[in-house]
Amino acid sequence: MPNRLADETSPYLLQHQDNPVDWYPWVPEALEKSRQENIPIFLSIGYSACHWCHVMEHESFESESIAEQLRDRFVCIKVDREERPDLDQIYMNAVQMMTGQGGWPMSVFLTPDLKPFFAGTYFPPAPRMNMPSFSQIIEAVHTAWDDRRQVVLEHSEEITRRISLIGSEENDLGEMTFELLAQSATSLEDSFDFTNGGFGRAPKFPHAMDLQLLLRSWQRNKNERHLRMVTLNLDKMARGGIYDHLGGGFSRYSVDAFWLVPHFEKMLYDNSLLAGVYIDAYAATSNSFYATVAGEIFDYTLAYLTDEQGGFHSTEDADSEGVEGKFYVWLPNEIEEIIGTEAAEKFCSIYDITASGNFEGNNIPNLKAPIEELIERAGWDVPSTMRQLGESRRKLLAARDTRVRPAKDDKILASWNALMIDAMARAAAILNEPKYLDAAIAATDFVLSNMRRPDGRLLHSWREGRAKFDAYLDDYSYFINAFVSLYEATFDDKWLELAVEFAETILVHFEDREKGGFYYTADDHEQLITRNKDVHDSSVPSGSSMTATSLLRLGKLTGNQRLVDAAATTINNALPIIQRQPAAAGQMLVAADFLLGPTKEIVVAGDSENTETQNVLRALQQKFIPRTVLAFLDTRKQPYSRHLDALLKGKEAVDGNVTLFICEDFSCQAPISGEDEILAAIKSL
Repeated sequence: MPNRLADETSPYLLQHQDNPVDWYPWVPEALEKSRQENIPIFLSIGYSACHWCHVMEHESFESESIAEQLRDRFVCIKVDREERPDLDQIYMNAVQMMTGQGGWPMSVFLTPDLKPFFAGTYFPPAPRMNMPSFSQIIEAVHTAWDDRRQVVLEHSEEITRRISLIGSEENDLGEMTFELLAQSATSLEDSFDFTNGGFGRAPKFPHAMDLQLLLRSWQRNKNERHLRMVTLNLDKMARGGIYDHLGGGFSRYSVDAFWLVPHFEKMLYDNSLLAGVYIDAYAATSNSFYATVAGEIFDYTLAYLTDEQGGFHSTEDADSEGVEGKFYVWLPNEIEEIIGTEAAEKFCSIYDITASGNFEGNNIPNLKAPIEELIERAGWDVPSTMRQLGESRRKLLAARDTRVRPAKDDKILASWNALMIDAMARAAAILNEPKYLDAAIAATDFVLSNMRRPDGRLLHSWREGRAKFDAYLDDYSYFINAFVSLYEATFDDKWLELAVEFAETILVHFEDREKGGFYYTADDHEQLITRNKDVHDSSVPSGSSMTATSLLRLGKLTGNQRLVDAAATTINNALPIIQRQPAAAGQMLVAADFLLGPTKEIVVAGDSENTETQNVLRALQQKFIPRTVLAFLDTRKQPYSRHLDALLKGKEAVDGNVTLFICEDFSCQAPISGEDEILAAIKSL
């Protein structure tokens, strides 16, 4: 018989509905049972694309004997970390505090008042590699609870006290400075692999926020070394096996230092953040390769991760047919059967496909060098070979799509959708590609129509017609950022109205009015053992750092100093983390770069149907000019949004010609009129 998880919508929880473990979701009934019977809770947190979560389920949670051990001693609760990041953050802090490391599946034992007293990640079914078996853990924890309860309770109190202090460190460093910003960017050089790209050794993660910081460091300080770090990193990733050369999109990370063998799961958030970096790198360098990669990420998202109603799905698993990566790998004879001998010879030569294989006897397509260089080395004509390879990729993708596809987590998360909406909106303007803007707007409309409470407050997760969980700080802040990008791509005032509405919600319900900064949960959220502040970037920007980023952009666009001040306080509160761990604060440093400025407010006034006006707007949208906001005063449309009054009031097109205003802190230079003069001025920016 299915357990209580059968009524949930999360694909991860539904994967466990037939376990013999007496699972509860995180619901009042389970918490009350623990309190009433005075028995501890076993809390297991994971997500659907997590390989080791699948392993532990098969080894332990499908075991009748382990299920019996758990059933007799604990209230067992299973949580999808993507649905409940508030719980995941709190108890991951506990795991890291108690073990010195973290990861999923997360296994935490809690007192009836929800305070952690023992924690770990994956536990094997039998002792191995200096790890006790899960059965031994269960027995030891049970014995400790029965025989040494006072010690356990004191320990849980101390862990909880220390968790509550995270993100609340006192700042005695003053305010953010140019020097600290420059030092933080330069410190990334210490861990950078100048041969293969990336930070640290294997496994290697993309570090999108750090790359954004380095791009800004190059633009601000003309630090060519930092631009080389960005381009090397982007080149190596996009040529490696971590990139899907047939379908587009990146896997989660590379298990080696060379970007060859990925952990094959694909996450919406990784692809959103990486698409944003590739788009910005294209705008900064005019290297069309980066535009191609970004476009392929978006096309993958539209083809495989887009719900029929418009929202974006969350992840694709690493495993298919029980084997990690099986869906993605090839043998030479398989390729020859699909595209023919002559085309297969070229494809296999270029994409490193051999009889011996580069991954467990199979092959992950990858490029050992830039594709044009590989073609020239082989003595083939570049244009015709490029066309042939493109056709081969299309045929192989069509054949691959007939394979058993990895499982997909099709829930729609507000925060992750906002990341992709932001990237697509910016890309639509930079690449002049309307289909990406259409997709961004469709996803936004889906969230706004299906994932809001009756009072207008946002909800976090949706699947199969059910939206649930009050939104977190990152849901709101990511969307404010996306709304500003949508405005700058379309100049439709409704996006500003929504951005201001969400910003007001953050200020009312999330702000720490005593110390400044923002809590991860709202003031009317379910009360947990602590109300934490999300300040460290993980695989996504922290809620605090994106709040600072989005409030700065919106504040500069609308002239709302309250938003700018709140963002500045958030950044300054994070200085201890920035100074100690700049690699954990990439997005906060991007926000700091914007705060320190000089930040320009750019206004274009003109007729939206005039070719010169359109050319000027496109030139501004397509140039990499960080630390700017862009507004458009359309002489065909009056009035403009009241939120733009501080920026647009008194401005007009000079003599009816397209006119540019470059302002700083709302003090403007003399207007520049006419397309040629404006384009020359844009170059100086």
